[in-house]
Amino acid sequence: MNREKKQSWLLLTYKVPAEPSKFRVAIWRRIRSLGAVYLQNSICVLPTTTEHQRQFRMVQADIDRAGGEAVIFETLALDTKQEERVVAYFKHDRDQDYEEFLDKCVDYKKEIEKEVKADHYTFAEVKENDEDLKKLKNWLERIKALDFYGAPARATAQQRLAECEELLEAYANEVFEREQNAKGEPLEKPAAAKRAPSKTPAAKKPTAKKNAKRRDGK
Repeated sequence: MNREKKQSWLLLTYKVPAEPSKFRVAIWRRIRSLGAVYLQNSICVLPTTTEHQRQFRMVQADIDRAGGEAVIFETLALDTKQEERVVAYFKHDRDQDYEEFLDKCVDYKKEIEKEVKADHYTFAEVKENDEDLKKLKNWLERIKALDFYGAPARATAQQRLAECEELLEAYANEVFEREQNAKGEPLEKPAAAKRAPSKTPAAKKPTAKKNAKRRDGK
């Protein structure tokens, strides 16, 4: 009988010593950085992949070394409704990441618009904004790497990044044009250079030849 393959998850449940508290926080941050979601305190899940299994085993080893306990299961939801609920948890967490990213895109666009309004066009600003844009790109790639189920805000985040790229491109083009126009302005020649053409070696040559003829008696 052919059955549609269900989504499976790796479930990590753990217990760590109460002290030091910084270890509990460190484990929580590490698990969250993997893109895992918490179903309850100290119970979290990731989609089943070889890489996620490896990461969870590394977390388990660190917990064991700290005197705690951790167990990893591979599990399935009992029905579609339960599966959709877990997927919704993942999408919700990624949407929060995308929303924060979108706020930074707004700040980025405002910064360039401020320079345009102030008529401040310099290569230094282009360079600074280019570096900030690279940070935005890298940030979005990190979010997308943990967006296992395509959160709704993903498309909007990609669109806003494209708008930031277009805004920077327009600003950089204007800086380029202004620099080229400034370099292309004719420079006024020094006064000494203007008088130079009147003094030519050719004017002395006839005199030298005449003197030579006089000495020869011709």
